[in-house]
Amino acid sequence: MAKLMSDETKLQLARELGVEHIVRREGWGGVSSRNCGNLVRLAIQKAEQAMAQKR
Repeated sequence: MAKLMSDETKLQLARELGVEHIVRREGWGGVSSRNCGNLVRLAIQKAEQAMAQKR
Protein backbone atom coordinates (compact mmCIF):
# COMPACT_ATOMS: atom_id res chain seq x y z
CA MET A 1 0.00 0.00 0.00
CA ALA A 2 1.35 3.42 -0.94
CA LYS A 3 1.86 6.08 1.71
CA LEU A 4 -0.45 9.03 1.40
CA MET A 5 1.56 11.24 3.75
CA SER A 6 5.19 11.21 4.72
CA ASP A 7 6.11 10.57 8.32
CA GLU A 8 7.53 14.09 8.49
CA THR A 9 4.21 15.57 7.31
CA LYS A 10 2.30 13.60 9.93
CA LEU A 11 4.72 14.71 12.63
CA GLN A 12 4.37 18.33 11.50
CA LEU A 13 0.58 18.07 11.79
CA ALA A 14 0.95 16.52 15.24
CA ARG A 15 3.22 19.42 16.22
CA GLU A 16 0.63 21.95 15.05
CA LEU A 17 -2.06 20.25 17.12
CA GLY A 18 0.15 19.97 20.19
CA VAL A 19 0.31 16.16 20.31
CA GLU A 20 3.85 15.64 19.00
CA HIS A 21 5.10 14.81 22.50
CA ILE A 22 2.58 11.96 22.70
CA VAL A 23 3.66 10.57 19.33
CA ARG A 24 7.32 10.71 20.31
CA ARG A 25 6.70 9.15 23.74
CA GLU A 26 4.04 6.53 22.94
CA GLY A 27 3.85 6.32 19.17
CA TRP A 28 0.74 6.95 17.10
CA GLY A 29 -1.21 4.40 19.17
CA GLY A 30 -1.05 6.77 22.12
CA VAL A 31 -2.89 9.55 20.30
CA SER A 32 -6.58 9.72 21.19
CA SER A 33 -9.23 9.03 18.58
CA ARG A 34 -10.39 12.63 18.83
CA ASN A 35 -6.90 13.95 18.11
CA CYS A 36 -6.47 11.48 15.24
CA GLY A 37 -9.66 12.88 13.76
CA ASN A 38 -8.32 16.39 14.24
CA LEU A 39 -5.10 15.37 12.46
CA VAL A 40 -7.08 14.04 9.50
CA ARG A 41 -9.23 17.17 9.41
CA LEU A 42 -6.13 19.39 9.42
CA ALA A 43 -4.49 17.30 6.68
CA ILE A 44 -7.59 17.63 4.48
CA GLN A 45 -7.78 21.37 5.13
CA LYS A 46 -4.12 21.82 4.13
CA ALA A 47 -4.58 19.69 1.01
CA GLU A 48 -7.61 21.75 -0.03
CA GLN A 49 -5.67 24.97 0.51
CA ALA A 50 -2.76 23.68 -1.58
CA MET A 51 -5.12 22.69 -4.39
CA ALA A 52 -6.82 26.09 -4.31
CA GLN A 53 -3.45 27.86 -4.59
CA LYS A 54 -2.59 25.85 -7.70
CA ARG A 55 -5.68 27.11 -9.55
